[in-house]
Amino acid sequence: MNIFGIDHLELYVGDAQQAAYYFGAAFGLEVGGRGGPETGLIGQRSLLMEHGQVQLVLTSGLYADHAACHYVQQHGDGVAVVAMRVDDVADCFAELVSRGAAPMSPPRTFTDGASTVSFADVGGFGDVVHRLVQREGDSFLPGPIEMIEREPAEHPMFGMIDHLAICVPAGQLQATSDFYQQVYGFDQIFTEYIEVAGQGMNSVVVQSPSGGVTFTLIEPDTARRPGQIDDFLQWHAGAGVQHIALITDDIVSTVDRLGHRGVRFLTTPNAYYRNLEARVGPVDAPIAELARLGILVDRDHWGQLLQIFTESTHVRRTLFIEVIERRGARTFGSGNIKALYEAKEREMVHAPTPMAADPDPEPMEV
Repeated sequence: MNIFGIDHLELYVGDAQQAAYYFGAAFGLEVGGRGGPETGLIGQRSLLMEHGQVQLVLTSGLYADHAACHYVQQHGDGVAVVAMRVDDVADCFAELVSRGAAPMSPPRTFTDGASTVSFADVGGFGDVVHRLVQREGDSFLPGPIEMIEREPAEHPMFGMIDHLAICVPAGQLQATSDFYQQVYGFDQIFTEYIEVAGQGMNSVVVQSPSGGVTFTLIEPDTARRPGQIDDFLQWHAGAGVQHIALITDDIVSTVDRLGHRGVRFLTTPNAYYRNLEARVGPVDAPIAELARLGILVDRDHWGQLLQIFTESTHVRRTLFIEVIERRGARTFGSGNIKALYEAKEREMVHAPTPMAADPDPEPMEV
């Protein structure tokens, strides 16, 4: 059973057209394909967004009983499917089910003569499904998704998805890690406990043997005061993808371009940069530029890592994006967690407080 990497992510969203406009205008993703009832996607509208090797499918349900509508009602817009490229869908599906994965959709094949694609779905974490994908040819999904002719970006900002950060409820971290090790054959490559400003969290990283699929699993420490992980779990109503990390080979240029596109990033205190090189060593970028853009820098045994996090644009303040550049580093910037927490705390000050719905709300004045 060979899992090579993340093939695509499918987000269930309230309005696929609006979500596509956001990802296009803000992050430079382009519509590479579309599908709906007219192409055989019953009860849904889907748009394929592409940039570099990043592929996102944005899906909205057209009827209240569609799975996408149930997901959005429960969790808000978010990652519902993490698709992984494999060498043999049928064998991989059978092996995963035999190891304990829930069978969600059996293998099926789509072809148009020039391309053949096989899909199968199995259970993952929370309400997130894993799609197994086997490809031959250039079509994303022959038949259900009509491809759109377009020129690839000359200077893409992102290369591929580096990792996904996943929040799980307290007490489920090790069980989730064990599930990916025992069922999917992943390795647990990193574990850490982090305490910041009275908050605490446990983190475990699991990765496919190929190194192409990496999940950072996070649970809150309920013995500490509630923080942003608790907020995510409450607003998202359970486990889910907290952020998508997109890798770039020039983070300074990419963040500058994104800023001109209107992307808003979490701010970092100026004091962070005063002793930056004393902490991580010489950085091959002007410190003033890093400070202007708010880019964080960390070091591990293998090299440096530069990263920055966007503000969440979702009304529930859940899913957001990380931009990351690896200069040899293999870890995930744990030295920057405190700076991230402080920035997220400032953001959450302006966010609504999670609360139960008012059974008899007052009418809103317009």
